[in-house]
Amino acid sequence: MSSTQIARHFQIERRHYWYARCKLASDPLYAGVGEALRGTMQPLLDLGCGIGLLAHTLRADGFLSAYRGIDNDEAKIAAARAAAEDARFTQVQFDCVDLAAAPFPVHRGSVALLDVLQFLPRDVAWDLIDRVTACITPGARLVIRTGLDRAGARMRFTRAVDTFARAAGWMNTAAYWYPTREELTSVLRDRGLQATFSPTHGWLPLNNWLIVAKRG
Repeated sequence: MSSTQIARHFQIERRHYWYARCKLASDPLYAGVGEALRGTMQPLLDLGCGIGLLAHTLRADGFLSAYRGIDNDEAKIAAARAAAEDARFTQVQFDCVDLAAAPFPVHRGSVALLDVLQFLPRDVAWDLIDRVTACITPGARLVIRTGLDRAGARMRFTRAVDTFARAAGWMNTAAYWYPTREELTSVLRDRGLQATFSPTHGWLPLNNWLIVAKRG
């Protein structure tokens, strides 16, 4: 299924339609997540799901396990539900949940945490990692996308893009920080997960990385 075909499910609001078209055409993230989850059958919890693009790309890629998307933005969850209904998905659920105020969802399986960590205070982010890693079952995957703190023009551009996303109103908070590769590797290892790192820069000079972790 092409990015245009997926975007048509978001036509109820034109800005979401054009966002979906541009995002899917330019960002290798979704192909990377599809590859990471290929062959797995465990249910997926997508934290910070936004308008739910991942559900569409995974279904197009043949991932048919149960999917639950969570976000604290009511407008994005409404758009996600409408697009999923238009696509006639089954075993796909979207919920508006503020994890800062609500209990962490009960889940066992795979977890996606895409472009989320940097938008949480450091202590909150590490607490979330604790909760998320406890969900990962043998054969499941933890898939993280984040910028990694390092010197250079890519990191400066990444910070600028995240700042713009907040100023434009797409994100409801600004980026607080970025983990280093070394500390993220260590944190995941301490929780029994082995991680691989792959760049997901796309055609923009970003410093974004896809981290795929599984139980050893």
